[in-house]
Amino acid sequence: MKRALTVLGLLAAVGVMTGLVSYSVTLYRLFCAVTGAGGTPQRVAADEAKTAARMVTVFFNTDTAPGLPWRFEPKQRSIRVHLGEQALVFFEATNLSDQPIVGHATFNVTPDKVGIYFKKIQCFCFTEERLGPHQHVEMPVTFYVDPALATDPGTEEVDQITLSYTFFRSARPEGAEDLSRFDKPDPERGALLFANQCSGCHLPETAKIGPPLAGVVGRPAAAVPGYPYSAALAHSGLVWDEATLERWLAGPQNLVPGAAMPMAVPDAAARRDIIAYLKTLQPGSAASTPSAPPGPANAQKAGQPAG
Repeated sequence: MKRALTVLGLLAAVGVMTGLVSYSVTLYRLFCAVTGAGGTPQRVAADEAKTAARMVTVFFNTDTAPGLPWRFEPKQRSIRVHLGEQALVFFEATNLSDQPIVGHATFNVTPDKVGIYFKKIQCFCFTEERLGPHQHVEMPVTFYVDPALATDPGTEEVDQITLSYTFFRSARPEGAEDLSRFDKPDPERGALLFANQCSGCHLPETAKIGPPLAGVVGRPAAAVPGYPYSAALAHSGLVWDEATLERWLAGPQNLVPGAAMPMAVPDAAARRDIIAYLKTLQPGSAASTPSAPPGPANAQKAGQPAG
C-alpha cells in the first residue's frame, strides 16, 4: 500500500511538472503582460493619464520572420510625444504572395525597464491578422507613455524608447481578424489625429489661428464671416467636399498657390480619417475634439484645413 501511494505521488508530481512545462510559455506571457518584464507593453482600455509637459522620443522598428512573405514597415520612423499624451501612429503591411496569409505580431519596447509604463490602447498585435493576396493595408496603433516614468528613479532618465514588432506566420490561423477592416474611414481615429495634428490651429466652433471647422464639409472655401482669409483662398471658388479636402490636406499650396496654410498631411490614411471626422462636425453639434497636448510642440504640427 505504501509503495502504491509513493508511485501515485510520483505520477502526480510528474503530471504537475508536465503541465507547468506545457503552459510555461503562456504563463510567462501572462507574467510579462502584468509586470512589463522583458519590455512588454501594457494593454489598457483608455488613456486615463494627465498629459505632462515632459516629452520622449518613440522610435519604431519592424521585422518579418523567415517564411512570411510580407513587407512590413512603420509609416513614421519616430515621433515626439508628451508623457500621458495619446498618440496614433501607422504601420503598413503588404502580402507579397498569391495566397491569403494569417500573421501574428510579437512586440516589445526598449529599454526593457519602461515596459510597465508603455500603454497600448489599440494594436493589430492583439489578434491574429489575415492579409489577402497582394493586399496592402495601413494599420493604426494607439498608445501613450505613463507620466509615472518620470518619477520612477529607475526610469526617470529615459528620453528615448523603441517600440519593435516582428510578424510571424500564425500557428493558429482560425478565427483571424481581416486586416481590410483598417481600409475604412474611421472618424474616431480622425478625431485623435485632429487633436494631435490640427488643434494647434483649429477648433470646431471658434476661430483660433485658423477658422472654425464645424460645418466645413459642404460649404464654400473662405466662407466664415470675419475671418481674414488669404486672397488666394477667397478667390479659389472651391467648395469643401471629400475630394477637395483630400487634395487640400495632401498639398494646400499645390491646390491653391498663395494660400496661407503652409503644411500638409502626407499620409493618405490619416487624411481619410481626418476628413471622416470633419464630416461629423456640424455647427452647434455635440461632437468634440480630444484635448491637445500642452506646449509649443503641438502648434508646430499644425497643417490642417483652413476652410
